[in-house]
Amino acid sequence: MASSSDKVVETVIAGNYVEMESEGGKGKDMKSRVSSLLWHGGSVYDAWFSCASNQVAQVLLTLPYSFSQLGMASGIAFQLLYGLLGSWTAYLISILYVEYRTRKEREKVNFRNHVIQWFEVLDGLLGKHWRNVGLAFNCTFLLFGSVIQLIACASNIYYINDNLDKRTWTYIFGACCATTVFIPSFHNYRIWSFLGLLMTTYTAWYLTVASLLHGQVEGVKHSGPTKLVLYFTGATNILYTFGGHAVTVEIMHAMWKPQKFKSIYLVATIYVLTLTLPSAAAVYWAFGDMLLNHSNAFALLPRSPFRDMAVILMLIHQFITFGFACTPLYFVWEKAIGMHECKSLCKRALVRLPVVIPIWFLAIIFPFFGPINSTVGSLLVSFTVYIIPALAHIFTFKSSSARQNAVEQPPKFMGRWVGTYVINVFVVIWVLVVGFGFGGWASMVNFIHQIDTFGLFTKCYQCPPPPLPHQLNATATATAAAPSPHHHTLPPLHHRGGH
Repeated sequence: MASSSDKVVETVIAGNYVEMESEGGKGKDMKSRVSSLLWHGGSVYDAWFSCASNQVAQVLLTLPYSFSQLGMASGIAFQLLYGLLGSWTAYLISILYVEYRTRKEREKVNFRNHVIQWFEVLDGLLGKHWRNVGLAFNCTFLLFGSVIQLIACASNIYYINDNLDKRTWTYIFGACCATTVFIPSFHNYRIWSFLGLLMTTYTAWYLTVASLLHGQVEGVKHSGPTKLVLYFTGATNILYTFGGHAVTVEIMHAMWKPQKFKSIYLVATIYVLTLTLPSAAAVYWAFGDMLLNHSNAFALLPRSPFRDMAVILMLIHQFITFGFACTPLYFVWEKAIGMHECKSLCKRALVRLPVVIPIWFLAIIFPFFGPINSTVGSLLVSFTVYIIPALAHIFTFKSSSARQNAVEQPPKFMGRWVGTYVINVFVVIWVLVVGFGFGGWASMVNFIHQIDTFGLFTKCYQCPPPPLPHQLNATATATAAAPSPHHHTLPPLHHRGGH
């Protein structure tokens, strides 16, 4: 009986995508086949690549910094905890999406040229007040998520080319990332998601192997945790790490059979943990408390062709992740101005451009790579992808009739409805108290400290100071007085090898 009802649900949900694929598959020439292979992705594997690729990007480079704030044991524990909580709330979002879409499909609503978003799911299931809250949090989070990718681009490229300061690099990469306006939807991220995951995998294992080969620096100390402010700042960066499912609904909508999404995020998280745990632990083991003043792990590893390759791959991946974070914002903006169902790609790309401008501007105001992750994690991610989905699930199924008629019943091993309710309440209380409460306080204190130390619009955040005139003169004198042409002076202070 259950299998027949599942088939009905599958048919209802997948109807439009089956139709789209059958139309898209009529051309059998090589060009259409290549286009389909690289461009049109809606399978379970595409969704997995999208989730895993989107979940860990530049944050991979800041996790060692979090370990230095938390200590090794707490760092590992928080990664495992938030990985599980993130997977659970992604599951809840997928259940609510399937519930909403099935109800609408039964009412003969056609989503042919319309991408369903999280705030619309909340609106359809719980009303306009939930929609407004969800829209506000989601858009603000994705806005700052895009800002963080731009900041990360500038921070990373600086370790290859320091002829330009980080602010100038932000201008350049802002223009590059604006090209994401031409990617219609998550349906078209097939090749990018695949490549993105390869890039983060290489970078994670580079950090791990390079740190182990480098060995521990002389006099290394592992004193974390030392201060509550640093402890909860590090914890909220990890909360942010596993809060990448703000785009879950859009990724699901790009699937041909969205109801198969349920366990995809968990499997993606397990894979991501194989990248984040070894890399963060290895870098922290090698450099210890030095990481407290170096939020980007690249800053401490000596320059090599392997490091340069990792930097370049992360730059490309940040471009992809910028698209992931910004595409839902494009959709919201298109809907607001009535252009969402326009079939002209060029017109849609043109009207999307204003979305990039505030992102560009905010990246220049707050270039605090590392601390900004924790601030966004505590104030925005906590509500967007943890608290609101858990509360929405509780209120959507609070009546017995809603539970009986639910499209997806909770699994037996989770305790059915009672078990689901208990887990949801735990998620809400934990994230509200630890993530938003303590985490919000700690990350804001740290963020304000960065502003006081470096100032807004800082030209080059955490860059080594340029050599002073008297130091340059001393170096020149030492060179002139050198006893032998084979005697080398010390490298200039602006050399990046050990920073």
